Amino acid sequence: MLKQDLKSQINKLWDKFWSGGISNPLMAIEQMSYIIFMKRIEDLDNRHKSLAEARGEKYQSIFEEYKECRWSNWKHFNADDMLRHVRDAVFPFIKKIRRGEDTLFAESMKDAVFLIPKASLLQEAVSIIDSINLSAQNQDVQGDIYEYLLNELKTSGMNGQFRTPRHIIKMIVSLVEPKLGQKICDPACGTAGFLINAYEHILKQNTSEEMIEYDEEGTAHNLVGDKIHDKKKWDFLRRETFYGHDNDSTMVRLALMNMILHGIEHPNIIYGDGLSKAFQQKEAYDVIIANPPFTGSIDESDINDNFKIKTTKTELLFVELFHNLLHKGGKAGVIVPNGVLFGSSNAHKEVRKILLEKCELEAVISLPSGVFQPYSGVGTAVLVFTKGGKTNKVWFYDMKADGYSLDQKRDFIDGKGDIPDIIKKFKTKAEGPQSFSIDFATIKGDGDYNLSIQKYRKNEVAEIEYKDPKKMIDSILNEEEAIVEDLRDLKGRL
Repeated sequence: MLKQDLKSQINKLWDKFWSGGISNPLMAIEQMSYIIFMKRIEDLDNRHKSLAEARGEKYQSIFEEYKECRWSNWKHFNADDMLRHVRDAVFPFIKKIRRGEDTLFAESMKDAVFLIPKASLLQEAVSIIDSINLSAQNQDVQGDIYEYLLNELKTSGMNGQFRTPRHIIKMIVSLVEPKLGQKICDPACGTAGFLINAYEHILKQNTSEEMIEYDEEGTAHNLVGDKIHDKKKWDFLRRETFYGHDNDSTMVRLALMNMILHGIEHPNIIYGDGLSKAFQQKEAYDVIIANPPFTGSIDESDINDNFKIKTTKTELLFVELFHNLLHKGGKAGVIVPNGVLFGSSNAHKEVRKILLEKCELEAVISLPSGVFQPYSGVGTAVLVFTKGGKTNKVWFYDMKADGYSLDQKRDFIDGKGDIPDIIKKFKTKAEGPQSFSIDFATIKGDGDYNLSIQKYRKNEVAEIEYKDPKKMIDSILNEEEAIVEDLRDLKGRL
C-alpha cells in the first residue's frame, strides 16, 4: 500500500496532465509510462553495472553510445530544451533499444508516438517522477506506484475490456496456485495484472515467512524469493514463465512497463489476437488466468481454424482458446459473463460440454454483479478447470460480498468479504450456506449442461407450524361468542 506522500505526488502528476491538455486516461498513462521508462532504464542499467562489477565481469552499458539519453544528463534542462531533446533524441532511443529485457518493449514501441504537447508539462512531469525517486524504492513500491497510476485507467474503451479488481485477481491466482517452473499465460492480458499477481504468488511461496512483511490491508511485501537458490530457476522465472497477448498495442506497452516495474525484467507480452487465424499456439501452457472481453464478436472469416465451436461470440471462443492453450493437466482460472453458463445456443452448450467432458470443471463461483462497478454491472462468474479427464461433480459458490460496497462508489469495507471463505472451502469443496456440489449427470440433464448457480441453489423454505384444526375452530368460536356477548351488552345500554 502506497504512503500518502507518494499518492499525493502521483495525483499531482495526473493533475498536470489534465491541465496540460491530455485528458484521455489511456493516452495520459501511456505518455507517463514513457517518461517513467526513461528514468527506469538508467536505474536498471546502473544496477546491472554494479552487479557485474561485484562478480568481476565486464559490462557494456546500453547508454554506451547514447550518454546524452541518460535521465541524469537531461533532467535539469530548461523546458524548451528538454522537450526538444526528449522528442528528438531520448524517445527515439527507447524505441530502438534491442538488448535483453528491452527487446519486446522496443518491438512494441514501433508505432508509439510522443504526444506531450507542452514543454512546461514535460518539465513538470519529469520533476515529479524524479522526486518520487524510483530507484530508492523497493520493488514492491515501484510496482505499486505504477498500479496506482493504472487505477485511473477505467476502461480501454474497446471490446468490453476493463480492469479486473486486484483482490479478485488475487483470489483467482490463489485458487489456481501457480508454481515455480510452470509456464503461465493470459491471452487477453490488458495491463498484465493477472501475470504480476501470479509472479508475486510464486515469490511468496518461495520466501521465508519471517522475511515477509504485511501492510494494514494484509498485502504481502518484501517477497525476495530467498528459497530459490538455483540461478536456472531464477532465469526461468524471469524469462520463460510469463506470457501475455493483447490485440491493443497500447495495452501491450502498458503491460510490458507494468511487468518491468514489478521486477519481471524479461516479460513475454506479444501484440496479437488469440482468436484470429494468425495465432497458432496450442497446448503451450501449464496455467491460464484471464478476464477476456465480455462483449463483441469477431469476423467469421478471421476466426482461427483450430476452433471447433461455430460462433463469432468472443466470450465463447475465448473459453475454447483457454482449453486449447493448456497442456493436458494444466489448470485455468478465468472470468466469464453469466451467459456462458446458461445460454441456450448450440455454441453455448458446446462450450459447456468441453468444460465438463474434456476437463475437470472444479468450480463455478458466482461473483456479485457490482464487482466491476462503476464500469459494468454485468453478472460474471469464475471458472476453475483442469484440462483432461472428466467432471464428476462441480462445486458452486454464491459470492455475496467482496469486501467493498457493490454500488458505483465501491467503498472499502474490509477488502475481503467472502474471499477467505471461498479459498478455504475450495480446497475440500466444502458445502455451506453459500456453497454446494452438483453431480455431472444432473448438470448434463437433457444435453443443456446448464451451469447457472440459480438453477441448483438450495431453496430453504421456512417451515410453517400449523395449529390443530379443531383447536383453531374452538378458538374462533370462543372469539365469536365474546363478540356476540359484547354486542348484546351494548344493545342493552341503548
